[in-house]
Amino acid sequence: MPVEDFIIKVFCLVDYILKRPTLPPLRKRGFAPAMSDSEVITIEIVGEFLGHHEDKSIWRYFSTHWRHFFPSLGDRTTFLRQSANLWHVKQIIQSVLAENLGAYDDNIHIADGFPLPVCGFRRANGSKLFQEHTAYGHCASKNMTYYGFQGLISIDFNGVISGITLTAANVDERDALWDITNKMRGLLIGDKGFIRPILKEDLAKIDIDLQYLVRKNMKDERPD
Repeated sequence: MPVEDFIIKVFCLVDYILKRPTLPPLRKRGFAPAMSDSEVITIEIVGEFLGHHEDKSIWRYFSTHWRHFFPSLGDRTTFLRQSANLWHVKQIIQSVLAENLGAYDDNIHIADGFPLPVCGFRRANGSKLFQEHTAYGHCASKNMTYYGFQGLISIDFNGVISGITLTAANVDERDALWDITNKMRGLLIGDKGFIRPILKEDLAKIDIDLQYLVRKNMKDERPD
């Protein structure tokens, strides 16, 4: 598919979702931005898909090659500010797409956490990035202590994202798991980081069967 066709299709889909009557108003006062929210989110989605994983790179690519598609694309700071303020809208879009793709109807899901450092470890003490929301944490799978956030994501058996959340790095991912299971039912597979008998019992009350890898010093009593 040519890139221009991909941009148009993504924009039409995003714009359709944002114009759903059930979506609350995005702004209650003030002037509307020069660039529509649908355009901003389209630029992010397409830019990420094309391999531009930083906001600066996404803005530069579209400013250079696709300004005729997005004539209202302003300076980078304005674009980044509007994009950051749309975080809740992006969650809604993800949830709508997951529902349309049947992710919540699947009875098998996989969950895993991942580190999101905001800066190098040596610079953490002097960092002012997201000071009110970040913390030090440890990633067991990478044996890494870092400063920043922790992401938690779940996918259905076909690989469709069914839930995603973000917490400070020191938040236990077993506690964060509740943020992504509200529409989930059936088997949920995780790694050793989700071991907590009471969590397994509580999830069973809402029809979620949490299964995880066991540690070497644990006896696995599950049938083969």
